[in-house]
Amino acid sequence: MTVPSVDQGVDTKVDRVPGARREALYFALRNKKLVGGLTVVLLFLVLAVVGPMLTAHGPREYVGPPMQPPSSEYWFGTTTFGQDVFAQFVYGLRATFRVGILGGGLTAIIGMFVGFTAGYRGGLVDETLNMITNVVLVLPVLAVLLIISAYLRVRSVEVQALIIGLFSWPWVARAIRAQTFSLRSRDFVDLARLSGVPTRRIIFGEIAPNMASYLFMVFILLFGGAVLFAATLDFIGLGPTEGISLGLMLNNSVKWSALQLGMSWWFIPPGIGITAIVGAFYIMNVGLDEVFNPKLREM
Repeated sequence: MTVPSVDQGVDTKVDRVPGARREALYFALRNKKLVGGLTVVLLFLVLAVVGPMLTAHGPREYVGPPMQPPSSEYWFGTTTFGQDVFAQFVYGLRATFRVGILGGGLTAIIGMFVGFTAGYRGGLVDETLNMITNVVLVLPVLAVLLIISAYLRVRSVEVQALIIGLFSWPWVARAIRAQTFSLRSRDFVDLARLSGVPTRRIIFGEIAPNMASYLFMVFILLFGGAVLFAATLDFIGLGPTEGISLGLMLNNSVKWSALQLGMSWWFIPPGIGITAIVGAFYIMNVGLDEVFNPKLREM
């Protein structure tokens, strides 16, 4: 996973000066990568919100003849069991955005807590947290997930997001720790420390605001990574046991030989959806890097 540019992460001008904020907004609206990626994400988000209102069927209901190609009645066709593929797709989009927000958010919270604490405290605290980070980093994630799935007979999107958050935070913690090391020796931090400001307020009132643009870009990456991670778990059979998701659509299409039966309408929509959403977030990240880093801006 690509980590955002370090140069823009410690640039305080964008985060503190209103004029610089307006300048960043100006370049953001002119950046084709950012605007294009955001447009794609918003289109799928609107479809996730509005889509279920356009179908009278649930994602697992048997609504018509099996193996029907796309038509005016069944926009994306039906599965081998007569389920509406369009209904599964729009409900699957909802699950995709939920796992992205929950999984990416949890990863960000854990990574920021560990990174800020280790970077600011240093010493024994840093060594201990760094050791924990390294242990999680080298864990055989797939083996651990297989063990977890053996004990969890019922898995939800929330449980999946929890699993993603518990195993995806180490690189975030390392990146934020490095940034915090760079900022903790700045004059404004020393002044706050000498003034008796509590550590928590120094971290979230002095250090974090100077990394706002960097943290925002990190969350963008985490959102896309959580969506991709969830799709991988779904595809190998470790996804939610209730509901539907884009990854589960791919898993079911493979399980019931959609490719061999020529039912391309079953697996192409979820494949395009996952690819487009994840790709759009990564393109947005590149665009944001160009916006926040003056060296990369296109005039």
